[in-house]
Amino acid sequence: MESHALPANTSSGFVIADALNDPFYYLVNFESVLDWVRRHHHDLLTTEELTFLATFPELPLASRALLVRMVMRKGELFRRSKLVYTEIGDSEAACASLIAHGWVEREPAIELTALFELTTRAELTRAFRPWLERSGVRKAALLEQLEAHFVEPRSLGEWLPDEGDRLYRLTIMPLCERLRLMFFGNLRQSWSEFILADLGIYRFETVELTAASRAFHSRAAVDGYLELHRCRERLENGEAPHLIADDVPPVPDDNVWLQGRRDRLLYRLARESERAGDYTTAASLYAESGYPDARLRRIRTLERLKAFEQAHRLGEQAEAEPESDSEIQQLARIMPRLRRQLGMPKLPIAETGPIDAFELTLPRPTHGSVELAVRDHLHIDQAPVYYVENSLVNSLFGLLCWEAIFAPVPGAFFHPFHAGPADLHQPGFRARRAALFERCLARLDNGEWGEVIRANLAGKWGLQSPFVHWSALSEPLLERALAHLPPAHLRLWFERLLQDIRPNRAGFPDLIRFTHETPGYEMIEVKGPGDRLQDNQRRWIDFCRRHAMPVRVCHVRWVNA
Repeated sequence: MESHALPANTSSGFVIADALNDPFYYLVNFESVLDWVRRHHHDLLTTEELTFLATFPELPLASRALLVRMVMRKGELFRRSKLVYTEIGDSEAACASLIAHGWVEREPAIELTALFELTTRAELTRAFRPWLERSGVRKAALLEQLEAHFVEPRSLGEWLPDEGDRLYRLTIMPLCERLRLMFFGNLRQSWSEFILADLGIYRFETVELTAASRAFHSRAAVDGYLELHRCRERLENGEAPHLIADDVPPVPDDNVWLQGRRDRLLYRLARESERAGDYTTAASLYAESGYPDARLRRIRTLERLKAFEQAHRLGEQAEAEPESDSEIQQLARIMPRLRRQLGMPKLPIAETGPIDAFELTLPRPTHGSVELAVRDHLHIDQAPVYYVENSLVNSLFGLLCWEAIFAPVPGAFFHPFHAGPADLHQPGFRARRAALFERCLARLDNGEWGEVIRANLAGKWGLQSPFVHWSALSEPLLERALAHLPPAHLRLWFERLLQDIRPNRAGFPDLIRFTHETPGYEMIEVKGPGDRLQDNQRRWIDFCRRHAMPVRVCHVRWVNA
C-alpha cells in the first residue's frame, strides 16, 4: 500500500492524516479505520468483510480514493459527471477495479423518483418535453405528471439519452457502515471526526485502549445495534410506533451502553404512542424501558387509562425506591390525584420552605439577556458578579474528577475520538469508578483540590469533555471560585451530580456573586417578567436551601412596563 502522508497526530496508536497537506487524507483515515477494525474486531467479521479488508489495500490508489469519496458522500447513487476530484483524475477508469470486485455497479436501473433526485429541472425538461403539459412547472409537479407514464426502472442512459452521462451505484455501503459502527460504537459520528481532529477543532483525551475496550464483543451486539438504528429511522420517518415495537431486538445483558440505547428507543416509541393517544401501547413500552422517567410516564399513562389502582401501586413502589429527585418531585403532584380518585384520605403535604427572593426594576436592555442586565446592575468591584449558569460547577467537577471520568473502564472508550465515556448516563457509572471518584473527592477534604483543578485546567485545556466549559472559565472567575467556594459545598454539589448526571447537569442558578463574607458567595437565579422557575431549577434551589448554601431568586420588572 502506497504511503501518502505522515501522521499529523496520533492517539492510542491511531494515525490521523494531515488534511491540509495530503490530498489523500480521507483515504489515509479510512484505511486507518479498516486496520483498527481488523486488529480489534477480526473475530466478529464475516468472510466477506475480511475479504474486503484484505483486498481493498491492493487496489490502485485512484480506485481506493474514489471508493472512499463515494462512501463519505450522501446516498449510494453517483453520476460520473459529479465524481470530479483532481487527485483522482479519470473517475471512470478508477471505477473499473471497484466494478470488477462488485463494490460498485455500473448503470443500475433506477425508478423515476431516484432520477428526479439526481437530475436538474433543465435536464428533465429536455428529456420529457413531449410528455409535459406545460413548461415552467416545479420538479415536484413534473414528477406528478410523469409518474403515471413511467413505472418501470431504467438506466440513466435510457432516461437521459442526450446527456452522455453514466451512473454508478455503491453496493458496499452497508458493509462500510458496519465497519464505521464497529469503530465508533455509534452511527452518529462520521468520517469528518478525523478532519476536525486533525485541524485542532476537536481535541480528545488520550485513553489507554485494550482488547476489553472495544464497543462490541459479539456479532449479535453489532446486529442488534443496526436493528435498533433501523427502528429509530422508521420512527423518524413517521411510521406508527406500534408497528415498530415488535421489531425492537433484545441486546446482550452485559452491554450496558447498548442496553441504554434500546431503553431510549423504547421510551421514544412510548412517548410517540402517548402523544397519539395510544395509552395502552405507551404503558406497555414504558414498562419494558429502563430509561430514566419511563416509570413516571407509565404511571401517567395508567392514570389516563383510568387504571388508578395499578398506577397507585406503581407510584408507591416509586416512592419507596425513587430513582431520582425529579421522580420524587413529580410523584408529589401525581400521588394526591390518584389517592383522590381511589377515595383515599388526603395526606399532609411536605413543606419545602420558602424560596428567598428579591425584586429589581430595571430599564429594558437594548441588547443582551435579562440575566446579563441583572449581572451588570449588581456587579461592583468589591463583589463581582459572573454569569455562569450550568458552566461553573460542572467545570469544577470535570476538572477535579478528570482522572475518574476518563478512566479506561471496559466498555467506556472504544476509539480515540470520545468526548466522554459511553456509559456516562447509565446506571452504575459511578460504581464502576467508585475508588477513583472517592480519591478525587477526597482532595476537597485534604486541601489538594485547587492544585488539581489548576493543573488540569492547564494540562487538559481545550480537550473535549462532557462537563468542562472551557470558554466560560476565565482566570478571574476560576481564581475567585477557588478562593470563595467552600470545599464542603463543592462536595455536596458534586455528589448530587453523580447521583443522576443527565438532569443534574442543568438547573444551576444563572449568576454567582463573590463576597468577602462567609461563605464568600451567593448564587442568583434570574427570572424576567412572566418567567417561572423550571422543575430542575426548583430542585437545585431546594437542595442548596436544605444545605444552607446561599441562593436567591431575582424577579425582574422593566421600567414603565
